[in-house]
Amino acid sequence: MPDNHHTWLRQTIALAQQCPPSGTAFAVGALIVVGGECVSTGYSRETGPHEHAEEVALARLGTPPAGATLYSSLEPCSQRSSKPRTCTELILDSGIRRVVFAWREPDHFVTDVQSTRILREHGVDVVEVPDLADAARAVNRSVLAR
Repeated sequence: MPDNHHTWLRQTIALAQQCPPSGTAFAVGALIVVGGECVSTGYSRETGPHEHAEEVALARLGTPPAGATLYSSLEPCSQRSSKPRTCTELILDSGIRRVVFAWREPDHFVTDVQSTRILREHGVDVVEVPDLADAARAVNRSVLAR
């Protein structure tokens, strides 16, 4: 596994630490990388109380350039109650062809998360980096304790 995945994911975990607290949602960081350069960042609730990290990063960038990779500290959502569109749908619509995440979404707020399967079925290369899952989970200890 390329070392750059670890570098970028560590940055998403640092972004997650900036999230306003919530008892009903995870703290997540996301960034979009093209050609070894970060072109957009976002974290949960950065621009509004129901905004997801991936959603913020995608909105900030607009149309991602070809070859863009989305990094997220948590697997993108495939279910959502606060908005009509999931992060999985937003990623598919954006044209991003690679998603890398650290922590698979646990059955805490939603069950049966299907984003990895859905993204792969639509030709997106999905990479899970589980050795950074504990670091991503640590940012969310207080939420997981509820």
